Amino acid sequence: MMPPRPLLPADMPGMAALHAAAFPPAEAWDADALSLMLGLEGGYGFVVENTGFILARAVAGEAEVLTLAVAPAARRAGTGRALLAAALDGASTRGAHTMFLEVSRNNTGATSLYLSAGFTEVGLRRRYYSDGSDALVLRRDLSAG
Repeated sequence: MMPPRPLLPADMPGMAALHAAAFPPAEAWDADALSLMLGLEGGYGFVVENTGFILARAVAGEAEVLTLAVAPAARRAGTGRALLAAALDGASTRGAHTMFLEVSRNNTGATSLYLSAGFTEVGLRRRYYSDGSDALVLRRDLSAG
């Protein structure tokens, strides 16, 4: 696997196709939405070519994962973990002390990844996703490994 590299605005059309492959149609973001997220104050991201990407932001000492998408055929091969590690490092270098994210309660693979990376459940957003599933709100202290 190639190491993650910084995500660039020119990557967005390809990332939109990858997002559409990784998420249900109602949850997929198009290139404009992804560009908007990358352009937010503190926005940044990383990509592993043709395999996955992560978008995050870090502002005022807090960071959040906006989306993490890995192509279905490439799952469980370390791409998500490498992207998450890059985003955590990116948050720390941007001065964040904590990182948050939401993940579908039904997405056991992603939830396992996040919990194994040191995130803990701190909240629940009921019926957060378009399919009616709940979102677990997870948090990680960035000063801890």
